[in-house]
Amino acid sequence: MEQKENDHLLIKVNEGVMHLSLNRPDSLNAFSPEMIIGLKNAIKRAKHDETIRVVTISGSGRSFSAGGDVKTMGEASAIETYEHIGELNELIRSMRDLEKPIIATVHGFAAGAGFNLALACDMILAAEGSKFVLSFSKVGLISDGGGLYFLPRLIGPYRAKELLFSAEPITVDEAHSLGIINHVYPLNEFEVKVNEFAAKIADGPAKAYGFIKKIADQSLTSSLDEVLEQERITQATVVSTEDHREGVQAFKEKRQPNFRKADKGVLSQK
Repeated sequence: MEQKENDHLLIKVNEGVMHLSLNRPDSLNAFSPEMIIGLKNAIKRAKHDETIRVVTISGSGRSFSAGGDVKTMGEASAIETYEHIGELNELIRSMRDLEKPIIATVHGFAAGAGFNLALACDMILAAEGSKFVLSFSKVGLISDGGGLYFLPRLIGPYRAKELLFSAEPITVDEAHSLGIINHVYPLNEFEVKVNEFAAKIADGPAKAYGFIKKIADQSLTSSLDEVLEQERITQATVVSTEDHREGVQAFKEKRQPNFRKADKGVLSQK
């Protein structure tokens, strides 16, 4: 069933996957306060709904997202900008804190903060012909929405600064070669391929995925010893889950495991 969080965000939940679609196609899904609030509320819902195992974020119409709305650029005061970016930052933090995989599905353009929204996800799938650009410097701004955090860690500071300084678009193939995106699919097959990919992830061990995401993200600012100890503690926890027991049993029986079993015996460790 499809529903609207508000006019700027569509939500559909199917077979454990929450599909979020940015819904301002006439403005190439440029961000609005309503869109950001809708995304935050949807991520909060996904956090507390155990039936939701994966989240996807896409764009309606011709593109993923143009980022900031050029129609209102130059009108906001410093205080208004500070408050707007604060709302965006809350969304980015909630996405990284969600212990469930988030998949960006990009077609057309992912520009500016729209590109950074995709980078804040755990994986990026893109359609052939897509382009990515961090256009902030062309209007005398810096990257926001976590771009200055995610991109240097993903491709290294030198390549990241070149993309940020030049503000030149890169093709989907270039983005793929840089390791920015996971998979490229033909545009006419894109929706089918995305749904297949999301369904496959949704069929996996949800508790283990949550811990993997958390530890992998923390590893960027942790020492080897800290990660080793976190792996040790977490592994000692997940061996008692129903998912682990099901995985072992399925392996012995030479069948696919059924991980879609509620396992309320192990809670996230914060």
